[in-house]
Amino acid sequence: MNLPNKLTVFRVVLIPFFVFFLLYPEVQYGNYIATAIFALASLTDFADGKIARKYNLVTNFGKFMDPLADKLLVCAAMICLVETGRLAAWIVIVIMSREFIISGFRLIASDNGIVIAASYWGKFKTVFQMLMIIVLTLDLDYEFFDMLGMALTYTALVLTVVSLFDYIAKNKAVLKEQK
Repeated sequence: MNLPNKLTVFRVVLIPFFVFFLLYPEVQYGNYIATAIFALASLTDFADGKIARKYNLVTNFGKFMDPLADKLLVCAAMICLVETGRLAAWIVIVIMSREFIISGFRLIASDNGIVIAASYWGKFKTVFQMLMIIVLTLDLDYEFFDMLGMALTYTALVLTVVSLFDYIAKNKAVLKEQK
């Protein structure tokens, strides 16, 4: 198993630790530990792709697991933030719905031998979702952080919807070209 794939697996392994430290208030400084774990996992997301492309270590395992690991990490974090009352459920439903739609879209494309690459809108969406999760997980009791969390949340939400429409508009022929 190459380094990018190990980083992807490591990201998945970090998820239960993140969930534990965020959801169990009995753990002193749990939200800070959860934030550090999420930040580390987010960094592995950026690192594994760069390493795989730079050193030509792209594998089928990585193509499948990297986006799945990202979705598991972000969705687990957002569900935990709903549980803690820091994020509205409807926002999580919109964001997760987009992820399922795009995953289905990619599956149809794959069946037709077409690879749908990540767009810049999708990458911006991911960055803002991760920043949103970091700020909301920190849960600092300052008005500035409340406003920052809200701004990041609505920016991530808008980018989520924009990236969905962008993927569909750029790849609508995939739906017509079924075998």
